Amino acid sequence: MPLAKALELAQEYDLDLVEVAATARPPVCKLMDYGKFKYESAMKAREARKNQAHTVIKEMKLRPKIDPHDYDTKKGHVVRFLKQGDKVKITIMFRGREQSRPELGYRLLQRLAEDVQDLGFIESNPKQDGRNMIMVLGPHKKKTEAMAEARQAQEARKAEAKANPGRSQNAADSDAVNAEESDGSEGSVESTETRSAEASAEA
Repeated sequence: MPLAKALELAQEYDLDLVEVAATARPPVCKLMDYGKFKYESAMKAREARKNQAHTVIKEMKLRPKIDPHDYDTKKGHVVRFLKQGDKVKITIMFRGREQSRPELGYRLLQRLAEDVQDLGFIESNPKQDGRNMIMVLGPHKKKTEAMAEARQAQEARKAEAKANPGRSQNAADSDAVNAEESDGSEGSVESTETRSAEASAEA
């Protein structure tokens, strides 16, 4: 089609004449709303970046003789990282005489791997690196799946909050009422016991 005819059609339909294949012979053009095309392209690129999975390696450091409470706290962090679809680098730090007993670190790493085996697997087996022993855990769930589940959970929470806007306040009011009733009940019991004790003393 001659260029003049194409420009005439574009003007008639209030569209833009856009060259889409400049290297073709003859060049290929298309009638379109160029502003709308640019907007849709930007939205698609934004959505693609939103769904793009970035591999992140988190790190958690432990000592061979870690106490149970600290171990549970550290394990909780590892669980959270794996649920998010991230890899976790576990580092056991040896100090002083601990370096002569690497089996303590190895057993601790194996214990941690067993505790989170439902969420992750050993991607890199424990190995000594100077004063440290390192192991890498990989998640069973892909990052994209974890992100999708997180978005669904967030949307569900928003929908629930929208459907029940007064639920949180009602729950707080209910707790306050229960607390007051509980305090009143305890006061009544204490008064009854006091009166009984006084009556016994008088007798």
